Amino acid sequence: MNSPQNSLRDVAEDPDFGITLSDGCRLSARMWRPVDAKDDPVPVILEYLPYRKRDGTCARDALTHPWFAERGYACLRVDMRGNGDSEGLMEDEYTAQEQADAVEVINWLAAQPWCNGNVGMMGISWGGFNGLQVAALAPEPLKAVVTLCSTVDRFADDIHYKGGCLLNENLGWGATMWSYSSRAPDPALREDWREMWLERLEAEPFLPAVWLRHQRRDAYWRHGSVIEDYSAIKAKVLAIGGWGDGYKNAVPQLVEALPGAKGIVGPWVHKYPHFAIPEPRIGFLQEALRWWDRWLKDIDTGVEADPDYRAYLMDGVRPATWYAERPGRWIVEHEGATAHLDTSRLHLTDAGLAVDAAPLAARVSSPPHCGADAGEYCAIWLGPELPGDQRADDALSTTFDSAPSAHDMDIVGAPRISLTLASDQPQAQIVVRLNHVHPDGAATRITYGVLNLSHRADAEALREMPPGEPVDITLDLDHVAYRVPAGHRLRVSISDAYWPLIWPSPARTRLDLSAGHIDLPQRPTSGGDEHRFEPPTAAPPWETEELRPESHIRRRETDMVTGDITLFIEDDFGAVRDSDHGLIAGSVAREAWTINPDDPLSARGQCHWTDELVRDDIVLRTEATCMMTSSATAFHLNARIEAYENDELVYARDIEDSIPRDHL
Repeated sequence: MNSPQNSLRDVAEDPDFGITLSDGCRLSARMWRPVDAKDDPVPVILEYLPYRKRDGTCARDALTHPWFAERGYACLRVDMRGNGDSEGLMEDEYTAQEQADAVEVINWLAAQPWCNGNVGMMGISWGGFNGLQVAALAPEPLKAVVTLCSTVDRFADDIHYKGGCLLNENLGWGATMWSYSSRAPDPALREDWREMWLERLEAEPFLPAVWLRHQRRDAYWRHGSVIEDYSAIKAKVLAIGGWGDGYKNAVPQLVEALPGAKGIVGPWVHKYPHFAIPEPRIGFLQEALRWWDRWLKDIDTGVEADPDYRAYLMDGVRPATWYAERPGRWIVEHEGATAHLDTSRLHLTDAGLAVDAAPLAARVSSPPHCGADAGEYCAIWLGPELPGDQRADDALSTTFDSAPSAHDMDIVGAPRISLTLASDQPQAQIVVRLNHVHPDGAATRITYGVLNLSHRADAEALREMPPGEPVDITLDLDHVAYRVPAGHRLRVSISDAYWPLIWPSPARTRLDLSAGHIDLPQRPTSGGDEHRFEPPTAAPPWETEELRPESHIRRRETDMVTGDITLFIEDDFGAVRDSDHGLIAGSVAREAWTINPDDPLSARGQCHWTDELVRDDIVLRTEATCMMTSSATAFHLNARIEAYENDELVYARDIEDSIPRDHL
């Protein structure tokens, strides 16, 4: 059942709506609200982020919030403390302060005369995380959450660590925040913008060093991980994700754990699904409106009768680093997500993947540069970021192929691999990829998982590997919904390196496999679509003047003298002038990831962000750089922030840090 088609309401926008917290800190919000809300109060939809409402999330905000406001909601995009046009200072992600501020904002909004007392939180990524985290604090007015591309476990499934391995995104995204949160407020909105900016620069933490001090799942990561107590969440949750995104697991986890939760997973990268790539897109705004209308307005929209889990089953296609569209079909599970689905087991044997168990004696010892075609951990910038043809990485891995499939095979859920292995080193890691092998040999990555073997039994009480002694491990790969066509093969590819996705072990390792099997969650083969969404719609797009077009480059170079291999990434996000208020903003991000195929200790990551802000005759720029290397016993970090006003250096700060390796 669709939401009632009420007549659209006239909307007024306030670009700098102030909310002053109890400690005197003023948060700045951009608000869209029906003009008659004081006479006919409305619920509030809150999106609460550090990503700058004035020049950061404008494009997606314009498509989304006015649309809800016309349909009877007050929509607020709030800059968090210490970011954008808000006062205060940034300390870290998902802090107790951040969450307390959100609770105070929710309670304050619910008490306004133009609000009916009900609040919902919506957000993607950071906003998807903190929506769940604030819901776990259960402020009374918060009745519903729409969370996109989020996680339930900050250690297991975020940009820092995966399977106890260090993701290089820990440095990459840390570099992004080093730049994002050091930018000035818009001088048009704050007379004291310069003082705010300099104070912000001086206090801005270099977060990779903070995160790297927690290399096991300790209290730092348990904070904000809603998996610790799902029952604390009282709000009704609609969870949405994408198979091209880094956060593939939260949607089925939430559907299985939260009574009344619903989940949708499409083929998308890290974007809202009414404008995401790859297509098909869906009418996300209509789906969210049905959710809001039911839980914030008490209108029977039929959402409770929706299937618990709606997922896009992708057809197996040839590997590519970017897709404009993924063919496939929508499937539904009416109760639960995938835990109830049957599994089929294939054994790892000396002859490949087999239905029956057979002897296995295989060795895994990959060079440190294995993993070049992994793609980005989290595809987000709309460049060539997806995993490419896996044949080159497979050549550096130990592989096990199945016989050609006699029929289409629909893999829906999280494959689980169990292995008996021995390591020659006390510290080692393992990477498992499930690939789809085409008749001509091309290999598409279906899904993957990684495990720091010191985390094999517990992510906090770590244990080194006993060299030469066989141990049993189990590893869940990421959730997926993927069809392997009849006549094609499955391949399990195993390596002990995956650069530049994860940081290498301190020494070359050798893993000897003596037994193993993989359990594949399988669903009866689907025909056509089992569900149909409304087509995507949106409010009019953000009006800008393009001053510099955006471009995205990925280039790999080999130094023929040293043998070093470097992946260069340059994401130029262009520069635009806001057609309404005239602010000019532009950014360029550069990364370089270098390793020598003979030496894991040669690994080096470098990041450099340039951010520009122009308001009339005020030209502001920040240059944020950082680098990470390691020895066998420690990680070494260097970072520098520079701030310029009209090309004059007004602030600079350097950071040097060394952090011991902890079973990593």
